[in-house]
Amino acid sequence: MTNNSEYLIGLDIGCSSIKAVVGELGRDGRVTLVKAIKSPMRGMRRGMIDDAKEAAGAVNIFLSSIRRDFPLSLKNIYLNTGTAQARGVMSRGIVAVSRADDEVSHYDTVEVVRASQEIKLPSNRMVIHAVTREYIVDEVSGIKDPVGMIGKRLEANVMLIDVFSPAIKSLEKVIKDNGGEIKGMVFGPLACSRSVLNKNQKELGVALIDIGFSTTSLAVFEDGSLLHTAVFPFGSSHITNDLAVGLKISPEAAEAIKFSFGAALAKEMPPREMIDLKKIDSRAKGSVTRRFVAEIIEARLVEMFQVIGEDLRRINRFGKLPAGIVLVGGGSKLPNICDLVKQELHLAADLGSADLSLTNLRDNNLSIEADDPEWTAALGLVFLGHDSRSDDTAYKKELPAFFKKLWGYFKP
Repeated sequence: MTNNSEYLIGLDIGCSSIKAVVGELGRDGRVTLVKAIKSPMRGMRRGMIDDAKEAAGAVNIFLSSIRRDFPLSLKNIYLNTGTAQARGVMSRGIVAVSRADDEVSHYDTVEVVRASQEIKLPSNRMVIHAVTREYIVDEVSGIKDPVGMIGKRLEANVMLIDVFSPAIKSLEKVIKDNGGEIKGMVFGPLACSRSVLNKNQKELGVALIDIGFSTTSLAVFEDGSLLHTAVFPFGSSHITNDLAVGLKISPEAAEAIKFSFGAALAKEMPPREMIDLKKIDSRAKGSVTRRFVAEIIEARLVEMFQVIGEDLRRINRFGKLPAGIVLVGGGSKLPNICDLVKQELHLAADLGSADLSLTNLRDNNLSIEADDPEWTAALGLVFLGHDSRSDDTAYKKELPAFFKKLWGYFKP
């Protein structure tokens, strides 16, 4: 670390933990990952602050620990947003090509995206992304980059992702009150997709499922662009609660059993292997089989994946995505979960891991986090922050403030 170093932070604030990855921007155009930090989070539920005092205390402790080692990094925070109220809606923008010679310019692409955002939203909602699926020049559709083409009229089909603004503003206030400055807010599945999905997967068709503590997010990509997104009000905490009720133990003990002895497919567990509950929770009595634990977990996961499957059916993509399913998030680390996904969603499935080929690692332990699906959002935020620094400056000036920081990644 040098006095002239410039850092940025990928900050992933979840309901059970806060995670951050610190990246150093290099003169060679690469980003060096220098630190990964995790601590417990309090005062959050379903991606929203429900106890401001507790949330502020947890964030203060966390950011203070970063400030000690990287004092200037708090001025460059890229924040994960993933509330259960987030939604994606399609919109179309239409503009006349501005140049006298009818050549489409960057200015026209900016204006048509801006036109797509002229929709009426309730006063308590705000757009955080405008993701272009395609451009249309004089009724010729399927165009990824129209700059330089000749035409009279430019249209764009754009997915607008809007969120419940009080939830975002509350989170933003907590960060600012503790010395942080947010340079970009990113919808969680898009941050994860930046770190774990490649161009080929997005072209073929792929669904990313992020199983968080209290919410699960879905993002479907096809033809290189975002096709659909949704957030569901269930997550890994629901599995923990089912275990606590079914085994008559504390939620803390249930969480320990879930990851130490649990699995997503009951038939893969030995039918007679016993778990002494008293060794996990001194107040508990008796013992249970690992298969019984897996049966409780599988029942909840099947219910969750059936809801996701219905959502995929609504967009006619159930069983029809050649690149399959990529799972991320802390809840995806249960053994055999990919096999269960294949069974329920009729698609190939794999755990997501970050691609670090274009980065440097100061601490080799960071490669462990890159293979952990729990860290994909924080890593993706760092990559997006780095991407935004290499955007064309003149082009960025034309974009609305909430969108320009991330244009380099989300344009088609």
